[in-house]
Amino acid sequence: MKKALFLDRDGVINIDYGYVYEIEKFCFIDGIFELCAYFQSKDYKIIIITNQSGVERGYYTKDDFYKLSGYMSDEFLKRGVKIDDIYASFGFDEDRKPSPNMLLKAAKKHDIDLQNSIMIGDKLSDMQAGANAGVKKLYLVNNKDENMSKSQDFLYKIAKNYEEIIKENQ
Repeated sequence: MKKALFLDRDGVINIDYGYVYEIEKFCFIDGIFELCAYFQSKDYKIIIITNQSGVERGYYTKDDFYKLSGYMSDEFLKRGVKIDDIYASFGFDEDRKPSPNMLLKAAKKHDIDLQNSIMIGDKLSDMQAGANAGVKKLYLVNNKDENMSKSQDFLYKIAKNYEEIIKENQ
């Protein structure tokens, strides 16, 4: 079985200014390419798990999402990183995080050992989705909610930056 680095998109891969769908405004977060390159070199699959309710809300289309995903994947490839798969929930369905469904689908398709995989997100719903899927290493990054409760049924670590995550997993 393979291990995976599961990444939320907005707030983890790119700056989240709300309903991100335009290539011109897509801004990568410092360190994301190095983070993914490191885990890829350790045989992790790189899989994006993202809620994209802007589609159901009518802010942009699935086509807009797929165009941006293609651009993003190409930018990773230019830096030697292959995005193995992208899973998106486009509304308020059974796949929307904190549901573990997108991670479980990825695990089945790519033969992933969830317990030895990693989930990185910027919201508590990302941490819940990872925990609900059985992922043991959960990292919360770039979170803006200072009042977030840390009394959960599962453990996650708050990481100041991506270098910290790399160091901890060497």
